Amino acid sequence: MTKPDIDDTLIFYRDNAATYAGRERRPPAARLDAFMRKLAPGAAVLDLGCGGGHDSLALLQGGLDVTACDGSAELAREAEARIGRKVDVVRFQEIDWRDRFDGIWAEASLLHVPRAELGDVLARLRHALRPRSVLHASFKAGEAEGRDRFGRYFNYPSAAWLRARFEQADWSEVGIREADGGGYDGEPTRWLYVSAIRAG
Repeated sequence: MTKPDIDDTLIFYRDNAATYAGRERRPPAARLDAFMRKLAPGAAVLDLGCGGGHDSLALLQGGLDVTACDGSAELAREAEARIGRKVDVVRFQEIDWRDRFDGIWAEASLLHVPRAELGDVLARLRHALRPRSVLHASFKAGEAEGRDRFGRYFNYPSAAWLRARFEQADWSEVGIREADGGGYDGEPTRWLYVSAIRAG
């Protein structure tokens, strides 16, 4: 089993923030559009683990009230330069917002949460949403936690394992779609795309 030392992952983003944020990356338009269609104009959205701010910018251009945050101070600065507003530096385990957001966009971010801590983080995110609000998240599929060739930690869940974590954290209407794609490491990747609702 890989020791989930998240500090190693943060070190990667610290040392590579400009390259990571400055790479040519098109936001996932179809997923963003599907997410935004579930929200009213001007809805409050948390972009969780915003990286270089590419998706935050798309959400802002879509007329949403975006709070962007990342666990890396260096990436947060890169995102601030892109979107022209403050980006909070918050680690997943520190989230303590209550009933604040109408949606949470967590594209390729929660995949860095250690398996043993994911349930607690999902509960924190549920509390951060208002009732009947929506979450989108994506994970790299697998069967056990591990690291990529850059040394970044990933929890690599199966769809069944991931669904169980969401349901145990009292999420409703949990949907998981699988698709092939890629990532920053350039490796073929099986992705799990999750949508879920805070029911009450």
